[in-house]
Amino acid sequence: METKDYLKDIQDIKQMMSQSSRFMSLSGLSGVLAGVYSLIGAWLAYKTIYFDTSTSGSYRDLVISFEAVYRLLLIGISVMILSIITGLFLSLRKATKGKEEFWNPTSRRLLINFLIPLLTGGFFIVFLIEKNILELVAPLTLIFYGLACVNASKYTLGDVRYLGITQILLGLLSTWFLSYGLLFWALGFGVCNILYGSIMYFKYDRK
Repeated sequence: METKDYLKDIQDIKQMMSQSSRFMSLSGLSGVLAGVYSLIGAWLAYKTIYFDTSTSGSYRDLVISFEAVYRLLLIGISVMILSIITGLFLSLRKATKGKEEFWNPTSRRLLINFLIPLLTGGFFIVFLIEKNILELVAPLTLIFYGLACVNASKYTLGDVRYLGITQILLGLLSTWFLSYGLLFWALGFGVCNILYGSIMYFKYDRK
């Protein structure tokens, strides 16, 4: 009987240590909604590229006006802002419900480790857009987002690591199919976020 009590105490201690070193209030539902926003953004981007500009169906032959480029940037920024606001709101609500402090050293480390690869990639992608190297934008957004997820995963739910790895693989694969960059972008930011967000929601949020 005492042995069982000791084992239970050890498990409780391990759980407490894990919770103290990881931000456990990341909302799976926010991932689902971010995926939905991304799919809507991909649809708007598709309309902008293939209906508002001249195209022959390939990135190499695609002619995109500066106005269309700015519109695509606006779509991407809008999706990102909506996703961030939704993630913050739902994670804050989950933290409050679970009586966990939302802004603590762990969540700060999570944010910093997420932003380092993301901002690095963002600046690099802006440089590519300025140089009109548009065919690499979709693959690199997936790759740097994946790196950000992997880098931040050690401070939050482990599922984020697998999401990041999936995004990196999709980004690398899309470099071989540059003409389908938007499709890969929708698959990564849309479908994968919805899939992993749903898994995290049913695994953690509904407890």
